[in-house]
Amino acid sequence: MPSMQNIETPHERRPFKDHGHMDVVTLGDFTLGRGVFEPGWRWSNDVKPIAGTDSCQTHHTGICLSGAMTVQFDDGREVTLGAGDVCVLEPGHDAWTLGDEPCVLLDTGVAAYAKPA
Repeated sequence: MPSMQNIETPHERRPFKDHGHMDVVTLGDFTLGRGVFEPGWRWSNDVKPIAGTDSCQTHHTGICLSGAMTVQFDDGREVTLGAGDVCVLEPGHDAWTLGDEPCVLLDTGVAAYAKPA
């Protein structure tokens, strides 16, 4: 029997400290998140207090559906994601939303994202 769940009715909604949330659907060992990162969102302000780590330690794999986000790795490298960009982001980074539009990402690397360590 197929297993399915609509992202509009997620199994879980993980609010960030401010500026958005992550809707999470888990089907067996597959987890998909839809992150809504509102203007003003920054990992070090909105998720760091939840995660309790100095930088994001999640391995992200996904696609940006709308908006834009800059990711700065611990070694100083930066990449900017925009609508349609498919990405693999290694652990060890900060990130922030660019502009006045929410950044919406689908991410398969969120099983433990935005949950207390």
